[in-house]
Amino acid sequence: MTPDLITIVLVAVFFISVIGLLIIGIRLSQVGTNTRIQGRINRYIEPINTFQPKAKPFKDRSISIKEDTGKIRSWLNDTLTFLSSEKLQIKISSAYWAISDTEFILIRILVVLFGLVIGWIIVSNVLGGLFLAAVMVLLPPIILDRSIANRQQKFHTQLLDVLILIRGAIQAGYSLLQSLDLAVKELVPPASEEFGRVLREVKFGFSMEQALLNLSERMESDDLQIVVTAIIINMQVGGNLSTILDSIIDTIRDRMHLYGEVKSLTSYARYVGNFLSLMPFITALIIFFITPGYFDNVVDKPITQIVGIFALTSVIIGNIWIRRISKVKV
Repeated sequence: MTPDLITIVLVAVFFISVIGLLIIGIRLSQVGTNTRIQGRINRYIEPINTFQPKAKPFKDRSISIKEDTGKIRSWLNDTLTFLSSEKLQIKISSAYWAISDTEFILIRILVVLFGLVIGWIIVSNVLGGLFLAAVMVLLPPIILDRSIANRQQKFHTQLLDVLILIRGAIQAGYSLLQSLDLAVKELVPPASEEFGRVLREVKFGFSMEQALLNLSERMESDDLQIVVTAIIINMQVGGNLSTILDSIIDTIRDRMHLYGEVKSLTSYARYVGNFLSLMPFITALIIFFITPGYFDNVVDKPITQIVGIFALTSVIIGNIWIRRISKVKV
């Protein structure tokens, strides 16, 4: 292929990738939570109005767009069902994203193509495109894992308030389902959303035990595992749930206190790790401002490039190692 033809192909792939990403972003923002499953839920839960006023034209067009988008997403999920995996479904459910695992994989493929074209165009070399594509391969899973971690952390900080609210409701004479419904109404996301899922699963025929186990699997919290296990045992053998929750609340408070102490004791190690990781870059930046031509020969000589890559890899490995050492599981 001639260079001109390669450039034309790259530009065409670039524009196709950009258009594909824009279409996916617009469609997902329009659909929001109105996925196919959510639509079925709304059909059974929402009250049926006997009188339907004539809708405005723009609202009809919006509904039509959502229906068309739902059909397209349904067709994609049904056609590419071989890409689906239960593990990825659980991770996306834990992140509370309004997409399916198949759609996530398609977005990941488009992002990789986008990175390949951008890197090829910027560097004018296929190696640059391959490098950026390799980075883009890792980017969506990192964003997904980060979103899950942030959501789980927020849920963990709300768990004590949830238990106190549920215990108070049970002491006032509410059942467990009524207490969970009260928690959904009184609390903010993500706790309200996750316990709302538990209630919806129970309404759709799941046992309370299975719904709580699903919640524990999504949140991956040791404290929540203690709560779920205690509630399941109480449902099976009976007993005073309020008293059990009192003991669990005291246990979680002690664990949180111990976790705070451990975090404060290991804060210096984390600070040193971050400082040592940033020191080479800070030093290089200072040298560049003092003597701009100091790094001119670094790009030209292969030995300096190899040393630079080795140093960067060593810094990353060292930072990860220090983080693992300073991370104490409570």
